[in-house]
Amino acid sequence: MRFIGSVIEKLQRHPKRIVFPEGTEPRVIQAARQFYSLRLGVPILLGDRSKVKEAAERLNVSLEGVRITNPAESEELDGFVRRFEKLRRSKGIKEREARDAMLKPNYFGAMMVAMHQADGFISGTSEVSGSVLRPLFQIIKVAPKATTASSCMVMEVEDTKFGDSGVIFMADCGVIPEPTVDQLTDIAISTARLARQLIGQRARVALLSYSTKGSATAPTIGKMQAATALARQRAQEIGLEADFDGELQVDAAIIPEIAQRKLPDSKVAGRANVLVFPDLNSGNIASKLVQHMARANAYGQILLGLDRPASDVSRGASAHDILGVAAIIGLQSIEYSQLYPEAGRVLPGDE
Repeated sequence: MRFIGSVIEKLQRHPKRIVFPEGTEPRVIQAARQFYSLRLGVPILLGDRSKVKEAAERLNVSLEGVRITNPAESEELDGFVRRFEKLRRSKGIKEREARDAMLKPNYFGAMMVAMHQADGFISGTSEVSGSVLRPLFQIIKVAPKATTASSCMVMEVEDTKFGDSGVIFMADCGVIPEPTVDQLTDIAISTARLARQLIGQRARVALLSYSTKGSATAPTIGKMQAATALARQRAQEIGLEADFDGELQVDAAIIPEIAQRKLPDSKVAGRANVLVFPDLNSGNIASKLVQHMARANAYGQILLGLDRPASDVSRGASAHDILGVAAIIGLQSIEYSQLYPEAGRVLPGDE
């Protein structure tokens, strides 16, 4: 069974509530309807009820099973405003500013997830990343004992010899422009955990560079070497079953024949199912190249290290992409306590 089909099958046994702040966006409405039709849980669309219904009628899409919530009319609004004001008091936020923020769907949706009124959050089809990430970082924040919020793309390519039956995790492709050694380590560990959860296989993590094992020298190469060593150490400390190798060129990471010539004893080379990039430029460029030139199914950005499951999807995402991300976020939420053991125990504003 192809990857996203297996994710859907697992989620059908434990349906979840996913909030979509962009409630009038046609692709979101179509994905929400499919989410309900496939018995994956309850999709929650945010927005003016009449406008959401009009948009659905134009698409000839039924809203049966889909919840519609207008932040301005919600009975939760006043409570959310008080929570946000308390949460941002140190920044000088007053009641009026807090209310203005909570009337924005991304802020209201983030608070719904933070307050356990939804199990996951998906936005970004018509918003720039900053408008999606800012509410999440202000309200949900980084999970306890996690130090880095990052992201990954889950790519499913037709050629099943790559990754695990064609599934490859690519990180970070959407959050940290110039990650430090510690941040690269966190990215590698978080993505390995997610891969283990979603595909049920041992993560084989390649930390990438333009060099393989010292074939060139530069500060960026040393950074990937240091992150590889630290990731191995931390994985052992937390009992994460995963293999890490780096620095590796991408062909040595994913092509068995090249790996055999360059690194015949590596547990990762030629078989990597997780690719960690040295910076956001390379990660974002590579993920979009794979998506469009290889006609891959691309699911993401899946946000990692946050206190609740969330995704910042691409403005180019299709309804199928959004549905796939919703299924992944739903499945993530089932075992989120295993990914981030202390996550979700403290409500925002109660710290």
